[in-house]
Amino acid sequence: MRTDTKKSLSPLIFALASGVLALVFLLAFKGWIANGADIFLSLAQAGLAWCI
Repeated sequence: MRTDTKKSLSPLIFALASGVLALVFLLAFKGWIANGADIFLSLAQAGLAWCI
């Protein structure tokens, strides 16, 4: 007798998805390191603009 089991994701697909996600996070982190001070200053200026 055969029973239907749920198909799980292939380990190769899981590894590929994990690699793509890690690359996206790495690029976002690299961008934050390169432009973090400018991002922070623009957010601070925008916050001060709301107080006026």
